[in-house]
Amino acid sequence: MSNYIIAYHGGEKPESTDAGNTQMAKWKTWIADLGDAVINPGSPMGMSKIVSSMGVSDDDGSYTMSGFSIVQADSFDSAIDMATACPFLDTGGTLKVAELMQVEM
Repeated sequence: MSNYIIAYHGGEKPESTDAGNTQMAKWKTWIADLGDAVINPGSPMGMSKIVSSMGVSDDDGSYTMSGFSIVQADSFDSAIDMATACPFLDTGGTLKVAELMQVEM
């Protein structure tokens, strides 16, 4: 089994506290439904900066990562199936799924 990161990009903030609570309940149900596949349920992210060899700059917001989760799956396709059920997609956001490669140090 491999670990996969599901990175959340964009998405609209809830219009009200009730809408936010409803969205959070859907997200918690999705995480619970994934069961033992969840390695790290993740966290939302705030402001970001871009760091490069040229220095540090403001993130232009064109494809800002807004959170992440880490799951374990038998295959890349299984990880994609998990992501397609994520309620974050209901917010207008997108998900990027990538295998976390094992590196021996």
